[in-house]
Amino acid sequence: MTHHCTKFSGHWKIIVYDEECFQGRRHEFTSECCNVMEFGFETVRSLRVESGAWVGYEHASYQGQQFILERGEYPQCDAFGGTLSVFIFLPLSLSLPLTPIHPPQNHRECRMTIFERENFIGRKGELSDDYPSLQAMGWCNNEVGSLRVQSGAFVCYQYPGYRGYQYIMECDRHCGEYKHFREFGSHCQTPQIQSIRRIQQ
Repeated sequence: MTHHCTKFSGHWKIIVYDEECFQGRRHEFTSECCNVMEFGFETVRSLRVESGAWVGYEHASYQGQQFILERGEYPQCDAFGGTLSVFIFLPLSLSLPLTPIHPPQNHRECRMTIFERENFIGRKGELSDDYPSLQAMGWCNNEVGSLRVQSGAFVCYQYPGYRGYQYIMECDRHCGEYKHFREFGSHCQTPQIQSIRRIQQ
């Protein structure tokens, strides 16, 4: 079964399964989905991203922890990324709304400015690369109060080494402006961001 959308048709494709290792019931999506339960899924335990980059959410209606899903295979939920505690509290039973994201074809087109405090105030840093540790590149602390994405799409992580909660930042959302850390994602409780990377097409 395939879910189509003319707006994004042909550029994005993800297949979700209700059992680990690509077994059991499956459904193919080519556009965003607010709640996979509407398609008869109670759980998503594995998935394949065949084209495009996607954002998965812990809860329906684009709520909860975000997971960046780039081209490749995810045979178990823990392969999605995120923190281990999420999978302890929700053992392999994520409601996973899916949203296609639109990174540029060329990584050189990705640009973001991070600010020390909310509303684009304080010290700022210009980013156009992957940074496994913001502190190692010279950022003064482990928090980012606000940010602007001029082009492309990035995933920001709570801890160095691309670990912890993930926050997807796109120039197409919020007009690229995230004035306060609470705009980073519905699950964001702190401005703690310590690593950032560009999202691949």
